[in-house]
Parts: sequence; structure tokens; C-alpha cells
Amino acid sequence: MSSTQTTPEVTWAQRSSATDPEKNFIYLTIAAPDVPKIDLDLKPTSLTFSGTSETKKTTYHVELEFYAEIDVENSKTHHTSRDVLLVLRKKELKEEYWPRLLKENKKMHFLKTDFDKWVDEDEQEGAPVDDYMGGMGGGMPGMEGMGADGGFGGIDFSKLGAGAGGDMPGLGGADDDDDDDDMPALEADDEVDETEDGKGKETEKTEEAPTASSKIEEVS
Repeated sequence: MSSTQTTPEVTWAQRSSATDPEKNFIYLTIAAPDVPKIDLDLKPTSLTFSGTSETKKTTYHVELEFYAEIDVENSKTHHTSRDVLLVLRKKELKEEYWPRLLKENKKMHFLKTDFDKWVDEDEQEGAPVDDYMGGMGGGMPGMEGMGADGGFGGIDFSKLGAGAGGDMPGLGGADDDDDDDDMPALEADDEVDETEDGKGKETEKTEEAPTASSKIEEVS
């Protein structure tokens, strides 16, 4: 058994649309290397993730409570040997971005903006979509069937058995004078003991919205 519990790094980005559900979603990546089997509980307003790595001698665990509801049945996942990639369909069709990922407007040390996938709200038109989205699917709960290479794993979220606050770039969410919250230098100010509490809720920093924009990195 693992001797420690760790809160994995979580990165995210998003797209929005008032007319097309397939362009109205959240990119979410949970960094959990060498975890052959995961326990993922996805609900309309929350997500709970757990997975044990025998090579790392730790159990990864994180709970997220979303800013708004997602469409569980139309959300997808891809499990690799390094992480778990999710595309979470937003329930409400809306042109505006979510101001942050999480319900609570609070800085979480483990939550980062995925600048490789991020584009500003007004630059979505013509932005490429990651290739791996086509390989995602819904299947058996728990990811038991992943391939030898880390492979694909599908989850039917509607059949599976949740938080805290991450703001979006360019939208502001907490204090406007702290929009470099994702920089490493700030993370050391209020470190959380991940081995004793995998949820990282003790930190008092506010998750702020970075203003940088970036192109989406295609993931094969």
C-alpha cells in the first residue's frame, strides 16, 4: 500500500459557445503518473479523483467543486501513463467564459491555467481543437481496460459513483493586483502539506485570472 497521499497538479482551459455544445467545454488535466487504475466520480457540480501509484509510493487524491454545472453524459476522458485528460461539456450554452473553474473564489496551490490550450475568449474563432479529443470515449468505470502503453481508458460518467476556486485568464475573479498567481514564485508563500491532506484546502491565497493568451498545443 502507499504510504502517502498527494494532491495532483490540475491544469485547465476552456472554450465557450452560445450555439454549439461541442465548442462549449472545459479542458482538464490531472497529473497522476504510473497509476494503472483510477477512481473517478464525476457529477454535474463536482469531481473526485483518486489513484494509487506503486512506483511513486503515493495515492493521488483531489476534489473539485465546479463554478457551474457540466453535462456528465457528454463529457469525455483519456487516461494515459502520465495523466488523466478530460473534456467536460458545460451544461449551459453561453458565449462568455466561466470566470473561474471552481465555485469557491480562492487560490488553490495545485490548480494552474493550461496555457498550452488556452486562447482568449475573443480569439476562439478558428482556434484548433486537440487531436486527442477524437480518441476520448465513454466506457467502463474505473479505467480498468487501459492498454499496455498507458493507453485509452473510457468512463461512462453517468454510471460512476466532490471542492475549491481557479480563475480564468483575462476575466478577473478575485483581486486584480494578483494576476500572476500561477507563477512558481507565489506558490511557495503558502505551501500546503499534501501528504497529510490531499485536498489542499488550507491555503488562503485567492486564485486570480492570468491575462496571458496562448495557442492550443495539439496532443496526439
